[in-house]
Amino acid sequence: MTNFSHDQAAGLRNLVALQTDSSTRVITVTGGAKGVGRTEVTVNLAAALAEQNKRVLLIDENAYPHNICTRLGLKARFDLAHVIRQDRKLEQVIVPGPDNIFVLPAQRGIHALTGLNRADQQRLITSFSQITEPIDFILIDTAMNAETQVLPLSLASEQVMVVISGSAVSLTGAYALIKIMNREYAKRHFLVFINKAETKLIAQNVFENFACIVQRYLGISPEFAGFTELDEKISQSRRLCRPALSLFPDSQTGNNFRLLAENVLYAPRKDYFNGLVESFMQRLIHTSHLSMTNLTV
Repeated sequence: MTNFSHDQAAGLRNLVALQTDSSTRVITVTGGAKGVGRTEVTVNLAAALAEQNKRVLLIDENAYPHNICTRLGLKARFDLAHVIRQDRKLEQVIVPGPDNIFVLPAQRGIHALTGLNRADQQRLITSFSQITEPIDFILIDTAMNAETQVLPLSLASEQVMVVISGSAVSLTGAYALIKIMNREYAKRHFLVFINKAETKLIAQNVFENFACIVQRYLGISPEFAGFTELDEKISQSRRLCRPALSLFPDSQTGNNFRLLAENVLYAPRKDYFNGLVESFMQRLIHTSHLSMTNLTV
């Protein structure tokens, strides 16, 4: 198992220098239970990447009011579904956020992908190819349905980051998620982020115990992406509709999200996909036709 530190992340810069390029990296942020903090982690990771002068597109599968636009105090008038129906152009649907962050509401659009004919598919792929400014990262905040399912967004991504909080429900759900994606779809590489830990030591113990179970029963080794502790600053930032990292840049919480961004930026790319934005959409259309699978341990 991998336990990243600031020094290790810095040391990786030279090792992976040849891998870093101008391609878009796609990371799905998911979890096996409600309330683990996927949206919070997504928003603050985006803010940390934006600090590094990275342009970040957030694809949000969640419905109002529990979505990224609400979290950031943004008003979303349209959805990816409007692009699919040709009611709006993609640039009219993407919502500019703070700094280098942009949001694409996609809750209805994702579910419409399976009904597209070939012409509709190509039209949608072309619309993503026409994004004029380069996108460095696509972060996907997945929805948690009433019946937890493996969604196409996770399968279309280069990396999957599983957020767990340490509760029994969170751990069981995360294990089930990894199990299904590994056994049904041969996904082997997962990042794990421990959210809402009481202390750093507890976060490390939670990860080590979880990784040990995953290794023992599934034969794969998840990577430690980082952690945050319980912090009132998160609640304050939520009330003010700003990322905690932006409001409290010198806080430990802010530094923890910066470390997460470093781990994402400089970790080796194990599942390397074609780095074009339109290639991601092509993969997403393909994976949307895979049957949904209920998560069971």
